[in-house]
Amino acid sequence: MSSVPDGVEAPRPAFGVLLTNLGSPAAPTATAVRSYLREFLADPRVVDLPRLRWWLIRNLFVLPLRPRRSAALYRSIWTADGSPLTVTTRRIGDALAARLNGAGCAEILLEVAMRYGSPAIAHGLGELVRRGCTRILVLPLYPQYSTTTTASTEDAVAASLAGLPATPEIRTVQSYHRHPAYLTALQSVIREFWQENGPANRLLMSFHGIPHRYAMAGDPYPKHCAATTRALAALLGLAPGRWHMAYQSRFGKEPWLLPELDGRLARWAGRGISGVDVVCPGFAADCLETLEEVAVTGRKRFEAAGGSGFRYIPALNDRWEHITALSEIVADHTGDWSG
Repeated sequence: MSSVPDGVEAPRPAFGVLLTNLGSPAAPTATAVRSYLREFLADPRVVDLPRLRWWLIRNLFVLPLRPRRSAALYRSIWTADGSPLTVTTRRIGDALAARLNGAGCAEILLEVAMRYGSPAIAHGLGELVRRGCTRILVLPLYPQYSTTTTASTEDAVAASLAGLPATPEIRTVQSYHRHPAYLTALQSVIREFWQENGPANRLLMSFHGIPHRYAMAGDPYPKHCAATTRALAALLGLAPGRWHMAYQSRFGKEPWLLPELDGRLARWAGRGISGVDVVCPGFAADCLETLEEVAVTGRKRFEAAGGSGFRYIPALNDRWEHITALSEIVADHTGDWSG
């Protein structure tokens, strides 16, 4: 039964927040991975090759071959609750919603959505609109802007709004790569890790790569990654030579951003360097690329090349420092919506 008297309009929420992440297969099976990759790789923001050429490559080579191998990797990190990325993003959403509504002011609604897979962006936006939101902040969990991630999310939001009879006011957090609260949260995670385990000789900050030509065409992503790296190194008080950055997760044969994570680790191992900590500031939640590609495969390759003392520092995930940072970012973008 409604607590609002007949004839009285229910109060509208102050605004809504759509918290988005990349997404994950529904299950660690070849069938589920193939379904996920079909959607992901069909996005022209992700792969901008001529459509017919890419359709042939995707459907004749990538989708028949890659899902089985990727499914095995997903199984190695899968949890009882599901995909680490999906589970952790939900936890981030729950904690952020509680934080935003903790002051007892007008209600702020929050929905979690994935760019690919479920829950879809269209569903999340639809829920916020259905519940009365006329102003919505889209917060993609990508600290560094890229056309392959944030712009793709904006595309999906625009497409989802196209069929609505009345569209809400939309704002998007395009990046927060130098936001003080985000950098402070990263610093806190690293310092806590070092307090418990001792500092390593070198800190390597690894970011997901993109094709080099995307950057040459104007994508600011590498500049954002470099800015985050420099700012975090300064906060940690690291001397030159103790910190470095690299890119990971290369796909295909064309040149991607350098230096490449695998190559840098191999060179260090060959030079007898030991004691390397790797952190991934661009990943808000641990996922396949951090838990398997870095923490497992990266370690194995480093040790196989003769290195020792490899450690992975977990992502921000649902730590309170991360929730605090995200709440400050929301406040920065909605200050005139809260009154």
